Amino acid sequence: MIETFNDKKVEIYEVKSYAKQIAPKFENFDVEFDDDGTINRLQIIPVDTGKGSDLTGASWYKDMGSKKLDSLLVGLGITENKLNVLKEKLKAAHCISVKSGEPTEIGFQRSGLGEYSFVVFDKPMSDSLKKQYSDSCLYRYVNSKLILEYGGGAVGPQCFPKR
Repeated sequence: MIETFNDKKVEIYEVKSYAKQIAPKFENFDVEFDDDGTINRLQIIPVDTGKGSDLTGASWYKDMGSKKLDSLLVGLGITENKLNVLKEKLKAAHCISVKSGEPTEIGFQRSGLGEYSFVVFDKPMSDSLKKQYSDSCLYRYVNSKLILEYGGGAVGPQCFPKR
């Protein structure tokens, strides 16, 4: 993963920047594409502003072009063209998904139902966040702006493989 990150660092940061650019002000999104370019997952995630909100999350697990997906994209303010640009940026980075926000989680690859991801920060993380990400099961600390994550699926391994 570190080798891929180092080889594709510019492209990975382009994914992060573009996701930030197209995400609505009070919502983040989580999108994953299959190998054939269809959407495997699209989730809308309300941002907690601390002021209360009537925003609710929504999810879609299907390919592009359906009415349900189109309505989610309209609600996000993301056109299908912007989603296609994001898909191409992910492909250039050799990645499959992105969850917008700070930090941005960029999915590298799946292993069964689990997913390996890069957790990328804009600024160096605080000491308290370093402690949070020091969990040797789910996370591998690389530096103050990069964490490697393994999110286990419903079955199979739930942690990074043993070193």
